[in-house]
Amino acid sequence: MTSTHDYIPLIDAKCLFDEDHPLHGDTVHNLLHSVQTSGFLILRNSALSPSIIDDVISSYRQFFSLPKEKKETVDMTRSSSNRGWGYSGAERVSSIYNSDYKEFFDCGIELPPNLPVQGVRYYDPNLWPSEDLAPNFRAKILSYYDAASEVSQQLLVAIARCIGLPAEYFSSCFTCPMSLLRGNYYPPRPDWASEKDFGIAPHTDYGCLTLVVSDGTPGLEVQTITGEWINVTPSVPGDIVVNFGDMLELWSGHSVRATMHRVVGSSEERYSCAFFYNPNYNTNIAPPTSQDVTSESSEPIYAGEYLTKRYDETYVHISEKKLTDNSITQPE
Repeated sequence: MTSTHDYIPLIDAKCLFDEDHPLHGDTVHNLLHSVQTSGFLILRNSALSPSIIDDVISSYRQFFSLPKEKKETVDMTRSSSNRGWGYSGAERVSSIYNSDYKEFFDCGIELPPNLPVQGVRYYDPNLWPSEDLAPNFRAKILSYYDAASEVSQQLLVAIARCIGLPAEYFSSCFTCPMSLLRGNYYPPRPDWASEKDFGIAPHTDYGCLTLVVSDGTPGLEVQTITGEWINVTPSVPGDIVVNFGDMLELWSGHSVRATMHRVVGSSEERYSCAFFYNPNYNTNIAPPTSQDVTSESSEPIYAGEYLTKRYDETYVHISEKKLTDNSITQPE
């Protein structure tokens, strides 16, 4: 049986982000292993401290504990986007499995008015519960969103360098990101659950970079290159599970590996928070060897169009309506 610690590297952020640190070289070597082999790493000593993580998990626990009719005031089905509360069964990440039985709450970037992306569906305004229902919820969630963005920027610079690309190759494309912050509530695995029912079914993430924190309850499992499923539950408060998505695999010319993972569920409930760091809508994520779009055989691949297609297939309220939004255009 594969050991989690042997397969998924533990990366000390202080060593990775400080080029003068005596352990920087060894840490970069471990990062390269996670990028090329496991597709996952555990990040320690980042700016997301244990207290910050505890605060965001507590905020989501507070929200999910509300009565159903209160959560329905920010029901995602009221929109044509991915903002607000998703009920159990509101997402289906894989067509070969049933809809996921978790609940979730999604939010994205808070935009000032009159930006070019206004009117683009997956930049829609966030839906927030009222202050009397969830005091300080909005402020705490957005504070975490900003902190996770900073850590993600640092990671992308380190990843670019370790695979031989310019430091800003990825990180320069996040001035108006399509990043998504999600709180998850996994109830105890239902008695009716079959082999096709999951908290979240086996999948690879769609986007660029994902940072996951939780309440410490086991649940997240990663598939190794040999097909074995191993548990990934950090043992030290403040540790962050990081994984790479399909977009980064494509964008890096397959120098970065996106890895299958899942949550089967157990007799215990579980709370987690996933931050999906995704670039600007009009970012060309074509591999480095095909970035010369003047070539007749090379077509740009825009991040926004790529994510929109995947989201449209995943969110049940959108996929069932077979929604067509002709107002979605490439922002300037």
